[in-house]
Amino acid sequence: MISICSWQARKNKYIKQMKFLLYNLLFICLLSGCKTIQVSNTPVNSSSDFIPHGKLFTAIWMQRSAEYKALCEQAYNLAELRLNESLQKPSDKPLAVITDIDETALDNSPYAIQRALQGKDFDNASWSEWVKKADADTIPGALTFFKNAAAKSVTVFYVTNRNEKEREATLRNLLKFGFPNADEEHLLTMTTTSGKEPRRSDITQKFNVVLLIGDNLGDFSVLFDKKPGTERTANVLNNRHEFGKRFIVIPNPNYGDWEGSLYKYNYSLTPAQKDSAWKANATYY
Repeated sequence: MISICSWQARKNKYIKQMKFLLYNLLFICLLSGCKTIQVSNTPVNSSSDFIPHGKLFTAIWMQRSAEYKALCEQAYNLAELRLNESLQKPSDKPLAVITDIDETALDNSPYAIQRALQGKDFDNASWSEWVKKADADTIPGALTFFKNAAAKSVTVFYVTNRNEKEREATLRNLLKFGFPNADEEHLLTMTTTSGKEPRRSDITQKFNVVLLIGDNLGDFSVLFDKKPGTERTANVLNNRHEFGKRFIVIPNPNYGDWEGSLYKYNYSLTPAQKDSAWKANATYY
């Protein structure tokens, strides 16, 4: 373990690095004509700033890293390969693909950055405001894959944990880019529970679901719903043959049940408590 003084020194150095990164981001935006970023004048609580600063870093990685785009394209190229294999096999039901939306089809990194610049994390009110804009861009590779799937008579279902109030804006955002099957019938939002298994089961009654695509393990199986981190990892290893075959994972370093498991899925924790949970689960020397 390192000393408290050593930890504080690292923390101060990290904050300086993040400020330098922020200033460079703002400079790049000014040069490239980005929308003006409004930064809150409210000072960030130094005892609980680890999360927003961290998410600023990961969201910028999603926006600016060619490696992130390569990973997404790689995942969707593999999805295309597996879909073509499935099309060669006989099926007594029409084929379908089930996909998540956020960080799988649509990119919400601008929301994450906006919140981080204000020293804040996700909350429902600000998220709904962002969704209503219908301004999320596409994830690299997603639109091409889903259009190709539809062209091959494969039905696309969007199973999302966006709520019913966000349905209209979600469809508007998908339709803006021409995502196939972006309609009332094929968009399954969250109603009573965030678990997606009941919605997946409804689809499999009429369709042969050959692929599931998502950024969170809960997008694939009930085995991963609200499970501790160790159990999530064990279930991945026990089902390793499904990944890259029927389960296609899109990278998302910004949020997900991996983060929720650190809090034991208690999202009512204060920022300081969440900050402590992150540090308690980190390995360092």
